[in-house]
Amino acid sequence: MSIFERYEMVCGVEVHVELATKTKIFCNCSTEFGGEQNTHVCPVCLGLPGVLPVLNREVVNLAIKAGLALHCEIADFSKFDRKNYFYPDAPKNFQTSQYDLPICKKGWLEFEVGGEKKQVGITRAHMEDDAGKLVHSGATISTSDESFVDYNRTGVPLLEIVSEPDMRSISEVVSFLEELVRTIQYTEVSDCRMEQGSVRFDINVSLRPHGQKEFGIRTETKNLNSFSSVRRCLEYETERQARLLDQGKSIIQETRTWDEGKGVTLSLRSKEEAHDYRYFPEPDLVPLVIEREWVEEIRQTLPEMPAARRERYKSLGLTEYDAGVLTLSKAISDFFDEALKNYEDAKTLANWVMVEFARLLNAKQISVEESPVRPSQLAELLTLIEKGAISGKIGKTVIEEMFESGKDPQVIVQEKGLAQISDTDALLKLVDEVIAAHPQSVEDYKAGKERAMGFLVGQMMKATKGQANPGVVNTLLKEQLAKV
Repeated sequence: MSIFERYEMVCGVEVHVELATKTKIFCNCSTEFGGEQNTHVCPVCLGLPGVLPVLNREVVNLAIKAGLALHCEIADFSKFDRKNYFYPDAPKNFQTSQYDLPICKKGWLEFEVGGEKKQVGITRAHMEDDAGKLVHSGATISTSDESFVDYNRTGVPLLEIVSEPDMRSISEVVSFLEELVRTIQYTEVSDCRMEQGSVRFDINVSLRPHGQKEFGIRTETKNLNSFSSVRRCLEYETERQARLLDQGKSIIQETRTWDEGKGVTLSLRSKEEAHDYRYFPEPDLVPLVIEREWVEEIRQTLPEMPAARRERYKSLGLTEYDAGVLTLSKAISDFFDEALKNYEDAKTLANWVMVEFARLLNAKQISVEESPVRPSQLAELLTLIEKGAISGKIGKTVIEEMFESGKDPQVIVQEKGLAQISDTDALLKLVDEVIAAHPQSVEDYKAGKERAMGFLVGQMMKATKGQANPGVVNTLLKEQLAKV
């Protein structure tokens, strides 16, 4: 009997999102990723004596925007608190966060998993400053002899989004997180670059026997930075907990870390409760009063969300699958929408974006933003194919050249002589030559074997290096074969 036949999984998540501001939450230091260690710092974010924080208004704007996208209530009155703990990456010995009066609460997010729609509650979303980064001498903290601290990230603004424990399977957790990250990405609240730590996941999971109403004892695994890590972590942690429960042992409520290389979770410390952090109101920051006009002004800037965009694509004739793939990335979706302004066949355009365009992006290992091919150029290429100026096969050659040179498709077609051959006189001689060279295929065609026609068309395309108009070739072949 499998784990999930014996037990029901209960999971909630905490997602830390770096907000897309140019400066930190309480000072003017840069939030740019990748600077030399300990160069994006000042007395404020280092917590030196005598300094005072000043709240970055753009942080509040982005927090409200994210909250609205997640259907949260935006608080009229909010405040910051000190979350006290002692750790090398926290130079102030506390984190400036929000406790009992967060800026966003009581939201929800709908997503699809296994072909069905599901809704997960959002308990709260609150603003806070990030800690520094520990750089370990070993592969993980548990295998290191020494660690160094880079404080560049200290004070970078975060939005911590806390879900309700509404998820009951690993697939639900991953699907929820994918939709959440997409939603944040679409609002441009964060760049969501997980490889740079812009989004980090904490996973709270417990098991309980089927039919039991009370939750089991949970563990929290911190700082996962990819969907695959979340999936692997949950697979391991549920197996570990099930094994202990099967043996009649108790689960210890604790904080754990994920070892990516070994594929295991490791114990870090006993799980802290709120009182362990000795929260109290931040005395150096005034409470935050948010007028309704402020909220409504930001509401007007909300873009089309992924779910709404998927529905719009389906109304254009795209399949559920196509709409889902195109909206996985806001950059790809925006590219498609821009190209659609100049080319109206949504299905053909979607196929080229999802297959040829995506293939070349992967081959070049570049992002959509770095692509040398603009949406208008792809639309121009597809128009050339639609008008019969070039064949679809030649079109694939042209787009590869577009990625190399950045030139317009019409220029490439002219420079390389790739225009489609539709001249019947020019093709007729080749048709006769192909028929004469393949008598067996001619006999097969006359015997009713349709594949023979495909072979002969292929020989024509080979002879013209793919430039012959397939429609004209088919017509001429049939006419000449009828005479044989």
